[in-house]
Amino acid sequence: MRPPIVCATVGTMPSQLHEALLLLFRNRAVLAPGLLRDVLHVELPAFTEARIDSENLTDVQPAEYRPDLVISLVDVAPVHGIIVEAQRAPDPRKRFAWPVYVTHARARLETPVCLLVVCADDATARWAAKPIALGGGNTFTPFVLGPSSVPEVVDEALACADPELAVLSAIAHGRDANVGKAAQIADAARSATVTLDPERGRLYLDLVLAYLSEAARKELRAMDPAKYEYQSEFAKRYVAQGRAEGKAEGRAEGQSALLLRQLTRRFGALPPSAAARLSAATIDELDEIGERLLAAESIEEALGSQ
Repeated sequence: MRPPIVCATVGTMPSQLHEALLLLFRNRAVLAPGLLRDVLHVELPAFTEARIDSENLTDVQPAEYRPDLVISLVDVAPVHGIIVEAQRAPDPRKRFAWPVYVTHARARLETPVCLLVVCADDATARWAAKPIALGGGNTFTPFVLGPSSVPEVVDEALACADPELAVLSAIAHGRDANVGKAAQIADAARSATVTLDPERGRLYLDLVLAYLSEAARKELRAMDPAKYEYQSEFAKRYVAQGRAEGKAEGRAEGQSALLLRQLTRRFGALPPSAAARLSAATIDELDEIGERLLAAESIEEALGSQ
């Protein structure tokens, strides 16, 4: 059984990257074993289900020894465990904590357990990949995934089949020096958001745009508009929520509130004039604002001229 989808508000500041990465792995438990097997070439036992497990590895466990995420691979009974850690920067303390995570999980699950460290940059990945001396001639080496190791998902069909991998790819490569490639990856990830429920699609689109460089964002906007047909469908989801209210006034109020939340998530606290602009807009004007919001680089560009 697939675990329930987790949706949470994730901001656009780099400090939120840790939560953004973990969100993708929580929402798709098979993402971790898939990356271990297909990218890092780790041999894993056959399993029928990947499930999110409790991070509380012991009855009494200090917070400093609580891992980010524990995934169990199950074939009737657990057959393997995976600890997933999101790492934004080197932290010497983690080199003492990581082996503890694995041994505690191994003792509780009574299966082999490995550690997958997902790093925000390749320098951190190189640091994390160094073997850890345990003493007595024993060493522990985690499996590490840095941005350069994340697959470049440019195919829309693949992105739609695995939205979390597509979004992870967009986060990893959104600031790539190859601007055209970064824009293609972001475009594929944006296509995948249309196939999802509105809340998860909205959140994933925010993540894609948040970690895209300005140059790649401009490249994305300059692409053939025909490639953006899904934008209209995406906007209709918000329009539909407002229009379901019945009367024109109710529709406008519902749509205005949704756009206000989206603008705040994209650009931070809004000036009073922005809320006033939305309150005074007609349904057609709100439709246009919703379309512009998908690629706008500023509040002014999203709102347009009155």
